[in-house]
This record gives sequence, C-alpha cells and structure tokens, in this order.
Amino acid sequence: MSRKKKRAEDTTGLSPAVVAQQSVQDIATANIQNNGTFGEPRLEPVPNFIQSESEYVISNKNNSWIVLGRDRLGTLESGFGGRGDTQCASMDLCVGRMASKPDSTKYVDPNPIVDAARIYISQKTDIDENYNLVDGTVGNSKAKSGIALKADAIRIVAREGIKLVTRTDKFNSQGGEVASSSGIDLIANNEDEDLQPLVKGGNLIDALKRLTTHVSKLNGIVDSLLMYQINLNEALIHHTHYGPMNIISAGPGFVWETTPSMPVVSAGIKTMTDHLSQTKRSLMVQKANLGLYQISYLSPAGCKYINSRYNNVT
Repeated sequence: MSRKKKRAEDTTGLSPAVVAQQSVQDIATANIQNNGTFGEPRLEPVPNFIQSESEYVISNKNNSWIVLGRDRLGTLESGFGGRGDTQCASMDLCVGRMASKPDSTKYVDPNPIVDAARIYISQKTDIDENYNLVDGTVGNSKAKSGIALKADAIRIVAREGIKLVTRTDKFNSQGGEVASSSGIDLIANNEDEDLQPLVKGGNLIDALKRLTTHVSKLNGIVDSLLMYQINLNEALIHHTHYGPMNIISAGPGFVWETTPSMPVVSAGIKTMTDHLSQTKRSLMVQKANLGLYQISYLSPAGCKYINSRYNNVT
C-alpha cells in the first residue's frame, strides 16, 4: 500500500485565466461560493476531452464522464472505432481523467493507464491489450466484446451470492463458435509465470483421507514388526544351547548346557525396554495424531477444515 499522501484540496492544474479571475475576487466570498461542502460547486482543474464526431459526451465540472461512442481507449486512431469497423459500439464511464494531476490546460484522450477509475464496455475490442494484461491460461481476447473495470480498489458486493461463470453460450458476440473451454484466472501483480491450477477441495479431501489410511496401515505394519522383534529379543535373552563337553574317543561324548551370554542378555533387555517405552509409545501417539489430524483438517466440523464452507470451483 502506498504511503504517499495527496492534499485533500489541490487546484494546481487550473488554467491561468481562471486563477487570474479568482485572484481579483474577494477571497472570503470565493471561499464561501466554491468550497464544495454539502454538494456545492467546487472549483477544480478538469482536463479537456478530445471528442470524436461520433461520440456523445455527458460530463460535469468535477471530472466525471460518460462517453457513448465507438471502440477506443486512446487517440482518435485507436481501437476498432479508429480503424473504421462497424459493430464496435462502446460506453466509457470515467472519473478523474489524468488522475492525481489533472490540468485544465491539457487536451486528453481516454487513457486506461493514467485515468483514475473506469468502467469500459465495448461491442468489439482488444480488451487485454488495452489494459496490458498477461495472457494467463484463458488467453488474450481479440476483436470480441469486452468489459473492463479499473480503479485503485474494486469491490464486488452481493447481498446473496456471486457467480463467476464461463462458456454459457455456443457462439460469441462476433458469431464465432466457442470451441474451447476457458476457466477463470486469478492473477496477482499481472504476473502469470507461476500460474497454477486451483485445487478441487472434495478431491483433495478424498486424496488426503486415502493417504491417512495408508499411513495408518504403515503404523500397523511397523507395530507388528516391533512385536515380532520383541519376541525374538526375548528368545535371545533366555537362549541356551547344548554342545559337546569333551570328546576323548570316537564314541559320543558328554553334552553340557551353556550359560547365556551376558552381553547378549544385557543388550536384549535394553532393546526390549526401549521398544516398549519409546517405539511402542511413539507409534501409539502417532496413531492418535492421525485421528486428530483427520478431525481438524478433513472434517467440516474441524477448526482448520481445509475446504471453504461457502466458495466453490469447478
């Protein structure tokens, strides 16, 4: 957000003739008559609009304009109106020509870059090119009807619902068949290099639930492996075996039972203790966390449910 501030009252663009006339008036009277409060007239600079012969213009002394004409958002030579095409009617609603630096000595054309705010409607226009918009995935509209809204801030407010709907008809305004399906691009900063598709929330929920199921099954596999290992460790701790005590003759000798290996017993006991106190406990905690994760993120009742409860995309 810009931190630059502009004066609430700025008449620096008034023509020298008007300034000279004001200078000879009584200052107090001039202030009373032209302070603009309560909707009274306010003296301010308004640029002179360069009007074509085909344009019908409604304007006031405060830089508000309605221009009914033919497609152009620039000089008289611009647009399909300047080229001489038919079926290119336009309606240009503009406030604040030259925006923050209006000059009543200047003659200006429509300027979508400089003018303060505009709603532009045209029967046939290059709407993206007029506003220097990137293509995105929906492409660049050429020689078709278009509507553009531009201002410092735009709000679309509905007391009920808002729909953004594409491809409602089989033919466009020029009589051409709408052969391709176009979606809706949400482009920040007029930059489309990293434009990525939106996610379908329902499908994402299904995918994450399936992933959670697989992770839960993996938890069970690891838990089974842990129990098998515990059983093996317990067998090793108590393991003894029999071997020949001494062989003096070819005949069978005596056999004797060996004592368990103390290093093996010690390591086995420690491993079993660690498995039960740490690994088994961690698996139980992880299992519980998976359940909480599903409730929090994948359930509509969850506090961090990943889907919007109101907004949808196809």
